[in-house]
Amino acid sequence: MFKYAKSLTVLSLIAFSIFSLGGCSRNDETEVNPNAQNQTQNLPPAPPPIMADGTRASYADIVERAAPAVLKVNSQRRANVTESQNPFLDNPMFRDFFRNAPQSPRVERGVGSGVIVSPDGTILTNNHVIEDADKITVELTDNRTFEAKIVGTDRLSDLAVLKIEAENLPYLTLGDSDRVRVGDIVLAIGNPLGIGQTVTSGIISAKGRRTGISDGSFEDFLQTDAPINRGNSGGALINLNGELIGINSQILSPSGGNIGIGFAIPSNMAKNIMDQLVKTGRVRRGQLGVGIQPVTEALKEQFGLKDTKGVLINQVTPGSAADKAGLKRDDVIIAFNDERVEDTNVLRNRVAGTLPGTEVTLTILRDGSEQQVKVTLDELQSKDQNEDSDESNDAKPQGNSRGGKLGLDLQPLTPELAGRLRLPAETKGMVVMGVDQASPAAEEGIQRGDVIQSINRQPVESFDDVTAALAKSGDRPILLLVSRGGQSFYVTVQPAK
Repeated sequence: MFKYAKSLTVLSLIAFSIFSLGGCSRNDETEVNPNAQNQTQNLPPAPPPIMADGTRASYADIVERAAPAVLKVNSQRRANVTESQNPFLDNPMFRDFFRNAPQSPRVERGVGSGVIVSPDGTILTNNHVIEDADKITVELTDNRTFEAKIVGTDRLSDLAVLKIEAENLPYLTLGDSDRVRVGDIVLAIGNPLGIGQTVTSGIISAKGRRTGISDGSFEDFLQTDAPINRGNSGGALINLNGELIGINSQILSPSGGNIGIGFAIPSNMAKNIMDQLVKTGRVRRGQLGVGIQPVTEALKEQFGLKDTKGVLINQVTPGSAADKAGLKRDDVIIAFNDERVEDTNVLRNRVAGTLPGTEVTLTILRDGSEQQVKVTLDELQSKDQNEDSDESNDAKPQGNSRGGKLGLDLQPLTPELAGRLRLPAETKGMVVMGVDQASPAAEEGIQRGDVIQSINRQPVESFDDVTAALAKSGDRPILLLVSRGGQSFYVTVQPAK
């Protein structure tokens, strides 16, 4: 997740939803007609760009070619009104009358955008634009309206593929988003706030962003300052060649409106997802079976590395593809199929974007030596998100055994305690019972309920293990391997003097 100042900052999906009661068939909100000017399918060749003092003065030729392929997506979903949603039941004067009255179904309507990517009517949009919809219609810029069918959806990437029955449609060619550079000029096309098709311009502000509000971890957003607002979800982000390089998806805003920080799903990821949904109706992702974290400056010193490039393996799942290939905790992955790995998000998306059963080559650093390891990827299995819920108060450990200069109260992890904390059966270590809030461990984010698995790369399962490991560290920074909710990571703590 990103860290932003103050609670006013809101990171949100940008579909635009309208709600109405009683099954109304029309939108009560006044809306400017987005089809005021018809577009033709067979456009004449674009004129040369208008130049002023050697600088492009207009994007009209690009927009003229690209805009007809961007459409408005209307979704509709019926939901029954429950008693808890009926305001009259709160009033004693009306409660008896309305309790047994028949309830009209509520119709929820949403407005978003989509992009035609094939002349046969294949459309890319966001999953959150059409999720749970009973009916989907799309409106083209030439006033034509079609009912769309869902080809497939993928929550993890927030992408969906729709299909309309039409021929010779205008469409956008998918560009190579890997070649996009920070500073490139881009145009955003969509239907913000339901007012009709709108074009804005900006630049690529950053690449490889991860926001953390999608249903999964597979995010590799292009960040742009091209103004986008609610309703732009599923719309097009194009380059100056008129190629589709991203699907607009999210915005960062304290008010829900544009402040110049928007995020688009890169076209290469969208193409991979779309191809799988069209062919099989579902998305398969590779899985390595490791826990990873960035190599910080502190970890570089602890592991004797030359720089902070690559990602550190802090956990290997028994029986996983990584385990079978011989990968070990403390290995540093620096390349995937000869492509440099700069951070955890890059590796995660490279692995997920590779089909299960594929043999890949990882370049790793182990004890200072570079070597290559071949791994045949497993298939990622979906997880029940509800299993990650917080522990109740009575399930949290209690105790008062202090962990010396770390400022921690520790207790050996027993099978009973592991069960109460919902930890994997193979987890071993010392449970954090309490944290001195003035301690260096608290400053590094150690929490009650964490499990300290090793200190300075020495396993700890007893008080004697902890005492011995801390005694060897002296005043040097202490490297802790911490398990939290079944996921492991390294933390470097500077002991109190």
